[in-house]
Amino acid sequence: METELRKRLEIEFTSAEITVDMDGNRAAIRIIADVFEGLAPVKRQQKVYRCIADLIESGALHAVTIKALTPHGL
Repeated sequence: METELRKRLEIEFTSAEITVDMDGNRAAIRIIADVFEGLAPVKRQQKVYRCIADLIESGALHAVTIKALTPHGL
């Protein structure tokens, strides 16, 4: 599951720094990307959820924690 998750995120967020930590069917995702610049935290998370929504809906992922940051906002 971690490999699939990382692959999807890398396709969606090219040139981003991506960290995925799995604990069973729970994922902690940290993405640092320029694409989040100027977006509210909720909008940033929505961009991430869009590329993994089917995994959540199917139950493959039970819980997801997202930190979506910009390189300037660290």
